[in-house]
Amino acid sequence: MGPSDKLRDVATTLVDGCRKGQASANLDRLYADDAVSVEAYANPDMKMDREARGLEAIKGKHQWWESMFEEQIGDIPPEEAVKGPYYFGDDTFAVHFRMKIKNKETGEITEGSEIGTYHVKDGKIVREEFFYPM
Repeated sequence: MGPSDKLRDVATTLVDGCRKGQASANLDRLYADDAVSVEAYANPDMKMDREARGLEAIKGKHQWWESMFEEQIGDIPPEEAVKGPYYFGDDTFAVHFRMKIKNKETGEITEGSEIGTYHVKDGKIVREEFFYPM
């Protein structure tokens, strides 16, 4: 059977947007107003809670990230930087992110990866969770 057309549309739009550097531009289209974004651990550098509740808070997370880091520095092709989507049931998908980023303040370049899971209801992301190695 496979995932619904709505789930596929949300998942492929998110993945394509991330590959093209348009993740923030897609927030209004893809996320419910009351969506929740949850990090694996609290990050004191972000000066935010582990959970961002609501679309405006999620936009704030994206703005903070974009103000701090330059993404995809180096030679990671978009298809390798953003892998997926991987579907689970009728309402969930996951994406594997691999990144090489430059801290705009310090100039430090680091590499990392994370898995994002996305829960969809009525054609909108209602919850995202990020898993990463420590």
